[in-house]
This record gives sequence, C-alpha cells and structure tokens, in this order.
Amino acid sequence: MQRRALLQLAGLTAIGVLPALAQALPAMQISTLSEQDPATSIAELIITEAYRRLGMQVVVRKLPGERALRSANNGEMDGELYRKLGMELDYPNLLIVPIPLLTYEVVIFSHGTNFVVNGWESLRPYTIGYVKSIKIIEKNTVGMKVEVANSLRQAFLKMMLGRSDVVVANRASGLAALKELNLTEIKVLTPPLASFPVFHYLNNKHAALVPKLTTVLQQMQKDKSIENIQKSVMSDLEAYHAVPVDLSEASEASHA
Repeated sequence: MQRRALLQLAGLTAIGVLPALAQALPAMQISTLSEQDPATSIAELIITEAYRRLGMQVVVRKLPGERALRSANNGEMDGELYRKLGMELDYPNLLIVPIPLLTYEVVIFSHGTNFVVNGWESLRPYTIGYVKSIKIIEKNTVGMKVEVANSLRQAFLKMMLGRSDVVVANRASGLAALKELNLTEIKVLTPPLASFPVFHYLNNKHAALVPKLTTVLQQMQKDKSIENIQKSVMSDLEAYHAVPVDLSEASEASHA
C-alpha cells in the first residue's frame, strides 16, 4: 500500500498537480538560523507537517540568528521555526506554540582538552568556540575567552588549529558537523551544559493559529509522527563515534 501511495504521488508530481496545489495553499514565511543541522531538519519536518494538516504550506528562510528573531518579532516573517522557552520576554511580539518539537542539548566538544564538567563556570579557564548568535551560549560565556565562528564547521576547524580549546554546541548539530568533516577523534564531554525543549513561535498577528497548531501538534505526539521524524533524522548520527566522556568518575577515583 505504501509503495502504491508513493507511485501515486510520483504521478501527481510528474503531471504538475502537486506543484499547482502547493502554490494554491497559504504560505507561512518562517525564519530560522542559517546553519543547517539535524535539529533544524527535525523542527522543519515537524512544522511543515503540522501546517500541511491545517491546509497550509511553510517556506523556511535561513537567516543569521539575531536577524531571524528580529524578522519574526517585527512581522517581516510570520514566525520563528524553533527556540527555547521564554523568547517572548525579549521579543514581545512572539507567541509560543506550547508543544515541544525536540530536546536541545548543549554539550562540550573537545580535542585533547579534558576537565570535569560542572556547569558553565567550568569553561572559564579555556577558550570557547561557538557559532555566533546562539543566545544561550552567548549569555553563559560573558567575560570568558571566546572564539566566535560563522558555522560549526568553522568552529571545529578553528579548534583543530589551536584557536580554541573546546567547542560548545548542540549535540546533534555537532555530531553532524564532525561526521561531515570526518573528525573521529573529537570527544563529547558530559554531562551536558544544558538540556531543554524547543518550541515554534508565531508573530502575534497570527494569534488565531496558536490553538490550531497546538491541537495538531498534540495529535502528532499521539500518532507518533513527531517521534518518528526525530528518529529518522537522528538514526545516522547515533552510530557516529564521537566518544562521550564523563570525567567526574575519573576525578572521584583519583581522590579515593
């Protein structure tokens, strides 16, 4: 049955029916970070399906981090693809759709720099690489030595050149960049610096859509659509062997 459905979709695409239907649907312009990573892919697939169920389509515009938020807040964009809880405090025109899309895990990637991770303050002795405009990292590294990069790829290459001691990034995004660069010797230090759900936001001109999207995303939770999207995107990365290392046990053992 699945194969028949795929063939039918292929037939519709071939005769131009699907493009015509897509053009007829209302289109939401949604901003997100310019870097392509698994977290963005997951959020985009989930949100695209949610709007599809409402008879709408999504066009995702990749912009620098701060500009993406400003564009959604000032109404130039219709919404922001995914951000952490509380963005409306700094961007008051944004309304949260209160169903989490995925869990965002901020971790430390290291190439030979080993230390016990005990929160953000444990980074202070080191030079920290990260991608600019990632708010949670910016706010938690104020006053520390940082090496800002335009992309995760660039951040990891700077670390390999000795420009930084560690890279702080979303775990999934970092693993994807390491896989692309074929850097197998990088370690992931544990525990994570932060772990939190992320949510879709809409400009307040679309307030009427918030309850509708909430209902649809709840349905997608129940029918496992969200979980299946997450698994399909992450399956390749889970086998990647960037080694998780928790040095707290080693430290405790050395003092025993």
